[in-house]
Amino acid sequence: MDIATLIGIVLGLGSIFGGIFMAASAANAGMGGFVSPSSFAIVVGGMIASVSVAFPLSDVLKLGAAMGAVFKGGKLKLGVVVDDAVDAADVGRKGAVELEKSVDNIKNPFFRDGVQMVVDGYSLDELTEILETRIEYREVREKTQAGLFKSMGTMAPAWGMIGTLIGLVIMLAGFGGEGGADSLGPGMSAALITTFYGAVLANLFFLPMSEKLNTRISFTSTMQAMLVEASRLIHQKKHPLIVREKLNSFIPPKEWKKEE
Repeated sequence: MDIATLIGIVLGLGSIFGGIFMAASAANAGMGGFVSPSSFAIVVGGMIASVSVAFPLSDVLKLGAAMGAVFKGGKLKLGVVVDDAVDAADVGRKGAVELEKSVDNIKNPFFRDGVQMVVDGYSLDELTEILETRIEYREVREKTQAGLFKSMGTMAPAWGMIGTLIGLVIMLAGFGGEGGADSLGPGMSAALITTFYGAVLANLFFLPMSEKLNTRISFTSTMQAMLVEASRLIHQKKHPLIVREKLNSFIPPKEWKKEE
């Protein structure tokens, strides 16, 4: 699990509820006014309805899987990937037979496919084109998930404003009628709480989740671009020292390792 995501959400919720508690205590008021099932239903229901209109149903149904991807573990160190590529390059210089024996030991499936293409005799151009096409369309698929969260973050406050209008209509409709004063509290509550719910959902959950996915997409694309280059170098039977130095160009200097 990604600890940073979990810490961020817990810290955010703690700050919100802590602030509510301190403000309510100072005013000698209760916290029950911040609980409104009707307001929550307006924001969440309307938001889901909007993304269902904006995105294909197949993408909306994958929302749970997309949230699971946000909470996945931290990023792999690129320096470790370089080490694996250098080991494969060392084996590749011994011949295709030895390289074929080591393919199953490669943990990264993208890199394993690239090395298998080397073993199978693909040309350098064919190998490069296939792997780069995989990167391109993986980005398209994953950016759809990030776009879904971004849209939810945009639509949640909008539905909060719709709830505010509903609350104001209820409140104003009560003036001059029987039980007018009794309608002011629920109407004002709905008018304010829906905006609160929309802002919290957008700024603590959906917009940060979109940014998290975009960060991971960029990281994965960098790693896979590095592995495309590694596969090309193995195809050319480059010395492991050259492989390491070239792949080090893709990673932060603090992760560089030198050939022993």
